[in-house]
Amino acid sequence: MHIPDGFVSLPVAGATSLASVAALFIALKRSQEAFGVRRAPLLGLTTAFIFAAQMINFPVAGGTSGHLLGGTLAAIVLGSPWAGMLSIATVLIIQAVLFADGGITALGANILNMAVIGVWVGWILTQTLQRLFGGSKGRLPLAAGIAAGVSVVVAAVAAAIELALSGTASVAVVLPAMTGVHILIGVGEGLITGGVLTYLATARPDLLPGEQHEFRGWSIPIVSIFLIAGVLSLFASAWPDGLEKVAENLGFIDLANKVRIIVPTPLADYGIEGLGAIGTSIAGLVGAAICFAVAFGIAKIVKPNNA
Repeated sequence: MHIPDGFVSLPVAGATSLASVAALFIALKRSQEAFGVRRAPLLGLTTAFIFAAQMINFPVAGGTSGHLLGGTLAAIVLGSPWAGMLSIATVLIIQAVLFADGGITALGANILNMAVIGVWVGWILTQTLQRLFGGSKGRLPLAAGIAAGVSVVVAAVAAAIELALSGTASVAVVLPAMTGVHILIGVGEGLITGGVLTYLATARPDLLPGEQHEFRGWSIPIVSIFLIAGVLSLFASAWPDGLEKVAENLGFIDLANKVRIIVPTPLADYGIEGLGAIGTSIAGLVGAAICFAVAFGIAKIVKPNNA
């Protein structure tokens, strides 16, 4: 769902950028209240995992693929939608700048859709469903999985509205197209989110909020992240993602080629020229490491003074 350069107009890009900057500023402030020192290191792990997982596109119907957005998962694991916003925004910024994934001019729109709307819809709906399910921790994966799937659809609706406001496509055409394909992608998002939380609840409860277990080490999470980024990423579906497929079907895909701003980087498109699959693995490993380092640095900034 990463909007590339050329898909949104300058007014829409400007407005969404202002909204995203304001939201992230508030998130930094509020995370200082919500983030304890025991949870702070998890911002690095969570952000690296989301980056790695987003490299793996899974196939859905009609020659289209999707990938994890991760907003709901990040908010639940970190125990705070504010911290979840910072995690997803970090991934999106690094993807746009170092990997040419998502437009530089559309970065504000992407952050608004995925790091703000996606995170908050997933968080609020998870809390609501948990109350309806009786508050059982055993039902958390189910509640979060449903919420994650819905959050993808809502984020896609927001992206469709931005495209319509930009004059890229008629709202009567782009809205149902984006909604339809992202319902399918949302199913994948829900299954992944529920599956990860089920694993954490049984194998690593120390990585979930509200648990009193001591943090038992970094080796397994780090190895898992690097396996996803360096190995599983090689098996990602080559089919276009939901937004790209909609753009092809509706005839505005060429806008991305006419206006594309690329920061000079050897890691563009998650590869290194001339290295083939090895280049993809290296790009994934480097990206995960950078996401971890940047997010860990942010965690130090937002750590409460009395923590």
